[in-house]
Amino acid sequence: MVWLLGRSGHLDDAVKLIDDIPFEHSIMLWRALLGACVIHNNVELGKLSAERVLKMEPQDGSAMVLLSNIYAGARRWESVASVRKLMKRNGVKKEPGLSWIENQSKVHYFTVGDTSHPEMRLINGMLEWLNIKIKKAGYVCNRNVVLLDVEEDEKDRLLWVHSERLALAFGLISTPPGRPVRIIKNLRICVDCHAAIKFISQVVQREIVVRDMNRFHHFTKGVCSCGDYW
Repeated sequence: MVWLLGRSGHLDDAVKLIDDIPFEHSIMLWRALLGACVIHNNVELGKLSAERVLKMEPQDGSAMVLLSNIYAGARRWESVASVRKLMKRNGVKKEPGLSWIENQSKVHYFTVGDTSHPEMRLINGMLEWLNIKIKKAGYVCNRNVVLLDVEEDEKDRLLWVHSERLALAFGLISTPPGRPVRIIKNLRICVDCHAAIKFISQVVQREIVVRDMNRFHHFTKGVCSCGDYW
């Protein structure tokens, strides 16, 4: 219930529900509220939630990462630096995004900004073509996803080298037209990649399946099976 209320934007109701619980609060309650604060960029409540989580579990790396993301979304770079210092002091490392795709019985792995694949020139060419096509179809990038203090043009570039887009571009150039493209990602697919892949499925007229850490996303004709809720 805390997650459902928070995910739908009713953060005050989620807090009231927690306060009304007549027994000791579990760490899962505060983790759920923290996740909702990330979605809605609620800095102060997110900070409170993270503090409650870390009080119960001081080595909870995911709480530190989410708090850092909240600060980054609010452009509070000094706070981001403070959280990252805490993570370094506690030996916490953020898990890097990784996407992979199988082709001809071989698994191809991609990380964000990866340039090591032997087909990188063709992959970059496909990404540039997709970028042009989906912008004409109405796609507008969500720069808030880039949690770095860089220029706007650099944010646009960084979005297009996310691991799932590299894997998708490779899938499109290495499989016959009309065949579904299936990708696995170790983290939650980002909001902007999700929006971009919806447009891509419409442009290339293919079914695209992305299995992230939460669920399967079946993209076809500009729509995702998750209904933009994941």
